[in-house]
Amino acid sequence: MTALRPEHDAGYGASYEQREAYEEPGAFEAAVDGLADPLNDPLPGQGAAPPPVPAPVSPTAPVAPTVPTAPTQPSSPGPWAAAGDGISVPPPSAEREWSGYGPYPHAAEAPAAYGQDWSAQVAPEPVPVPPPVPAPASVPAPASVPAPRPDPGPPYVPVRDDATAAAGGAEEATALLPTISGTGPDPVARSEPPTGGRAERRKAAKGGRGRGRTRPQGAGGPAGAPEPSTPARPLSRVEARQAARALKDSPGVILSRAVGEIFISLGVLMLLFVTYQLWWTNIQADLYAGKEKDKIQQGWAEGRQPGAFEPGQGFAIMHIPKLDVVVPIAEGIDKAKVLDRGMVGHYAEGRLKTAMPSDKQGNFAVAGHRNTHGEPFRYINRLEPGDKIIVETQDAYFTYDMASILPQTAPSNTGVIGPVPPGSGFSEPGRYITLTTCTPEFTSTYRMIVWGKMVEERPRDKGKPDALVG
Repeated sequence: MTALRPEHDAGYGASYEQREAYEEPGAFEAAVDGLADPLNDPLPGQGAAPPPVPAPVSPTAPVAPTVPTAPTQPSSPGPWAAAGDGISVPPPSAEREWSGYGPYPHAAEAPAAYGQDWSAQVAPEPVPVPPPVPAPASVPAPASVPAPRPDPGPPYVPVRDDATAAAGGAEEATALLPTISGTGPDPVARSEPPTGGRAERRKAAKGGRGRGRTRPQGAGGPAGAPEPSTPARPLSRVEARQAARALKDSPGVILSRAVGEIFISLGVLMLLFVTYQLWWTNIQADLYAGKEKDKIQQGWAEGRQPGAFEPGQGFAIMHIPKLDVVVPIAEGIDKAKVLDRGMVGHYAEGRLKTAMPSDKQGNFAVAGHRNTHGEPFRYINRLEPGDKIIVETQDAYFTYDMASILPQTAPSNTGVIGPVPPGSGFSEPGRYITLTTCTPEFTSTYRMIVWGKMVEERPRDKGKPDALVG
């Protein structure tokens, strides 16, 4: 029940019982329907407020039941009317106060439901929703089709004037270059939320992924794919010094490297020395021996008379047809002047002096290298008894038959070059020849001895011996 206003208590108008009834049928209902909210009633002198525009209703939202609004004051003054529910209606002159500050100034602009008694509203009954009908088991559910990836369109290039570029716009333009050129990351792909663990999401939020690291499984790409690179942080001065110090070699490394270089150098030198000894000395000795042989033959052609020969002077030529040896014979066994020059030396000094081929009796003993420096006696161990050894001089050819060989003896055994050498098989003086050389090969530890006996002396005017002709 609504209490009467003070104006009513003060004797405004007559009571409900004293009022006269409406003359026409339905006048009371029309009067009640014409009442508006006291707060929305127009002020005196104003027209009636325009009807409110209803808000759009969503087709899916539940429809609330219509709540009857409270009776409003009629626009024109008149007698009081008593509602059937006992609600008192104030007279038109009695303006409802708004919180004690006068009439509501914006009553015409208030919403349609303003001023209603919301406590009297009844909650709407829930509308029953039918349960969803399950799809038949035989019909497969449609496969989810991924949404098409939107086309990012051409990259955005900001337009910058000269002043903005001078103020620092170059850095922004440089940052946009990878995207503009098409080498940078895809802007659509960057907008996708990162997946993976917490660390991967933090990296994606910071936007820093270095070159060389691989993308883990489930991190926005296939496992093992390289990630984009970021510029390396410049080293500080202390870090640069530590890095430079780490690059320096330790003393042990330097020493081992020096020792290795020394050994390598020595190995190269030894290889060169061996090559010189085994190959180059033979070339040099053959050249010198060839020149000396030509010199001897030229002297014979000029008719020089033989006499006392000087040490190192060539005077004869030795032929060993089986070994294909043709070598000059010089006076003496000096190593530097005779033997190392590829010639055969005649024992002709001191107590080692031996006979000449032209002597009627004696042992003509010579020496030669077995290895290096021409190596004229390299294969004398292959000689067999009866093989020819020929000594050519200015006047005649002296032919010897190989008689025996001593494979090894000490260098101090000088008896092998005596007039009747022991172990040679000769028992009496005669005209003999003795060849001496070092053994084993490439050493000078022992001596190898080959003996021969003269079988023919042939003057030069009678021609060469049969062994040289054949």
